[in-house]
Amino acid sequence: MDGSLAERVDYQALVLPYARSPDQDAPRPVRHPVVIVGAGPVGLAAAIDLAQQGIRVVLLDDDDRLSTGSRAICFAKRTLEIFDRLGCGGRMVEKGITWNRGKVFFREDPVYSFDLLPEAGHRRPAFVNLQQYYVEGFLLERAQALPLIDLRWKNRVTGLQSREDGVLLEVETPEGGYRLQADWLVAADGSRSAVRKILGLESKGQTFRDRFLIADVRMDAPFPAERWFWFDPPFHPNQSVLLHQQPDGIWRIDFQLGWDADPVAERQPERVIPRVQALLGPEVRFELEWVSVYTFSCLRMDRFCHGRVLFAGDSAHGVSPFGARGANGGVQDAENLAWKLALVVEGRAPESLLDSYDAERVHAAEENILNSTRSTDFITPKNEASRAFRDAALGLARDCAFARRLVNSGRLSLPSTYRDSTLNTPDSDAFDGPMRPGAPAIDAPVLVRGEEGWFLSQIEHGGFTLLCFGETAPDALPGTGGIPLRPLLVVSAGTAPREAVGLPVIKDADGLLAQRYDARPGTTYLLRPDQHVAARWRRCEPALVHSALARATGQG
Repeated sequence: MDGSLAERVDYQALVLPYARSPDQDAPRPVRHPVVIVGAGPVGLAAAIDLAQQGIRVVLLDDDDRLSTGSRAICFAKRTLEIFDRLGCGGRMVEKGITWNRGKVFFREDPVYSFDLLPEAGHRRPAFVNLQQYYVEGFLLERAQALPLIDLRWKNRVTGLQSREDGVLLEVETPEGGYRLQADWLVAADGSRSAVRKILGLESKGQTFRDRFLIADVRMDAPFPAERWFWFDPPFHPNQSVLLHQQPDGIWRIDFQLGWDADPVAERQPERVIPRVQALLGPEVRFELEWVSVYTFSCLRMDRFCHGRVLFAGDSAHGVSPFGARGANGGVQDAENLAWKLALVVEGRAPESLLDSYDAERVHAAEENILNSTRSTDFITPKNEASRAFRDAALGLARDCAFARRLVNSGRLSLPSTYRDSTLNTPDSDAFDGPMRPGAPAIDAPVLVRGEEGWFLSQIEHGGFTLLCFGETAPDALPGTGGIPLRPLLVVSAGTAPREAVGLPVIKDADGLLAQRYDARPGTTYLLRPDQHVAARWRRCEPALVHSALARATGQG
């Protein structure tokens, strides 16, 4: 679907057709390599990632519609880079509202502003605001273009049996029930996960005693494309307010209400309109698009892997909305899981490789929950002492840099660095900078065959990359044992093309790639398929690379 047609699609009104699957008429349950439950952003991202690696996927969803209302709207730089790999990042950025800056207010006064991406030389912005139904729509259209994905709407999982060699599912449809088998089941069916409930598993944590009103408002307002957060403003005293711009002239406003607020009454227009009018002023005209009242929890399952059943996204963990960590964390779950599951399904890696999915993404969930809990505690003080501390920090923050570090209106989502992952090969050489083993790769501008491009776009989907800095290729490359490994040579911008080396060559356009990777001639990085660093050395030695590759695929 081209961009002009996409502009005319009303994704909230889209009804997705149920179609009878041949599996429903099979004499015995048909077996599939991977079944994913839940066609939200996480399930769709996982299905696309697997299909792009040649894995057939059945994707089941109990509904026939995409999400309504804005819901998750803030998609972080790392998530946009994942969407680039999935073939729809450009559409997300083109449609979305790009922003890097934000402002914090205390009562009526601005306290300070911040820039989440102050340096140049990045393809994607810190964040894009885009309603969840657009994200799901763009992912859906990409999934529909991939023949290895079998999308089944109005297919509700009602039972399952987990076995050593797979999972047997019971599925209900408008035409009755049927059964199917899966070598692996990915549960991406949200915070009320039916799969989790059927297995008798729990997501445990803390529920916060507060309520918030979301109002999607259509208006023509003079506000810039920034994140604005008010503590105790005069138009909503003793509470907080968050303002975000979205596409189509729609603005998202979150009003803190307090625990005693009636969630039904607060959704009524006669309650919502005066709150919005108080913020905007009497001269601004607006229309309500969507309204919701929510409470939230910070919680997670003890483990994300249960035999052949793998949990991802909100089915595995949940956080408060402050910091945009929910959907971003879920998409990063899918990214982490897909390459590992593909190698296991193809028999190129042991099943134990999936233990690293559990360890790495539990660590990421804990990180998100910690940051989300701290944000929520600052935004919603639990007693007068904590409120006094918060207000003192806000009062000092305008003039004192140290106090700004104490202000917490939502520590915004950053990708996790898997510092202690068993897949990492520890450094044996000295390096500076953040590109340590376990870190997500940072982008930089490059030249590819004389054309301007971006480094992350040169990392091919589904395989490992051996990134070699220097004017000549390594003397020898290691055997891979069937693991895809693509060497990539990085030379300085002034270097003449070296076709003779027989390797793909990119030029470091402004020297930023070498700077960000603390590279000099001979420096070598091994990058995982999810673009996280597996190992790095000052010199490429085939035996070391072979050992690191084995370790990064659970075989070392």
